[in-house]
Amino acid sequence: MPFSGLGLDPALLRATRELGFTRPTTVQRDAIPPALAGRDVLACAITGSGKTAAFLLPIMQRFLAKRRGVTRALILTPTRELAAQIDAHFAELGVHTPLTGAAVFGGVGMGPQEHAFRSAVDVIVATPGRLLDHFRQPYAKLEHLEVLVLDEADRMLDMGFLPDIRRILRHLPSRRQTLFFSATMPSSIVGLAREMLRDPVTVNLERKAAPAVGITHAVYPVAQELKSPLLLALLERNDMPQALVFTRTKHRANRLAQFLDRHRVPCERIHGNRSQAQRTRALAGFKARRFRVLVATDIAARGIDVEALSHVINFDVPNVPDDYIHRVGRTARAELTGDAFTFVAPEEEGDLRAIERAIGKQLPRVTLTGFDYTKRSAERLEVPIRERIAAIRTRKAEDRARAKINAERRAQTDAKPRPTHPGVAPRRRRRFGR
Repeated sequence: MPFSGLGLDPALLRATRELGFTRPTTVQRDAIPPALAGRDVLACAITGSGKTAAFLLPIMQRFLAKRRGVTRALILTPTRELAAQIDAHFAELGVHTPLTGAAVFGGVGMGPQEHAFRSAVDVIVATPGRLLDHFRQPYAKLEHLEVLVLDEADRMLDMGFLPDIRRILRHLPSRRQTLFFSATMPSSIVGLAREMLRDPVTVNLERKAAPAVGITHAVYPVAQELKSPLLLALLERNDMPQALVFTRTKHRANRLAQFLDRHRVPCERIHGNRSQAQRTRALAGFKARRFRVLVATDIAARGIDVEALSHVINFDVPNVPDDYIHRVGRTARAELTGDAFTFVAPEEEGDLRAIERAIGKQLPRVTLTGFDYTKRSAERLEVPIRERIAAIRTRKAEDRARAKINAERRAQTDAKPRPTHPGVAPRRRRRFGR
């Protein structure tokens, strides 16, 4: 069935054609009609399945016939990157319409976001924390809200946003349409859905979580200390145009990016300790192909949408099978193809077996021809936590010692008698409290 069979406005159909959408994806075909009819929707949809358009198109269709001047839809997402991505997709789909939207998330100034509330854009895309910051101010009112969307609901719960979501609901009208999208359906998500939805239409709930069919998987068994040289060797083969590389921690992401930079590989990094401006620049540079490698932690697993990304590399094996699916889902999006490589050290084999059980198949093991798996690298990617703590303590002790010396010098200077000018008697101090 083409998009024209969904009953969408010609302006929206024109935008879908210009974006290269020829026919609806499964989740779009199943979710758009009930959403257009005003029903609540509970949908299970993996990354890259087209779920963003599945909730944006019915919202936009519904609002085209209504007057401007009030905010009628709120879309909640777990990460800043995902909020920015949805806002950008809204602008693309609404390019031929008068509809307006805004992204509301932390790490940037609140001024433009306040303006979005005051001017009452049609759609607000927000992360929970920053939205609650605005709700403390009198201008942030959503009493006319008609549609609430929870996107990546399972990720929001994983990140501890459930209390924030409950606080946000107290600011919203109880009579509304709710569209609930989640990549997985654990019991916690099912329970939240029961609280929030009224007689929902369910979409694809029986689907078992699995990576997209266009992904080619490969596992590279390798010692932990040889992961960085192996990645470099794969990049030097020049059959990997770009790679999104996931590490387990922010520290490892920093160290790997430094390693690649020393070997003249154009790269950037994105994780929770980077400012929003740094994260935005890194992602924009990667999309513009100024960087060949983007090193990331799982904060970006559901917030990066790069057209035709060729490779995703699990530098570290994720310890939750669902995270593997979300990571590799950054490639082979929109029914394209891509490669997912996983570097597995001996101590990570257990996590890999859990992933294989979850997706129902064994992933092929491969070795890189010409790479010396016996050589031991002189560089350590991971500085043991004890060494890092010892270094911090040493640095603090040195800072305290310098501060003590400076204090002693100031005390000695203050103790010296101050010189007076000849013929001028020293001023007597006035005594109070007599």
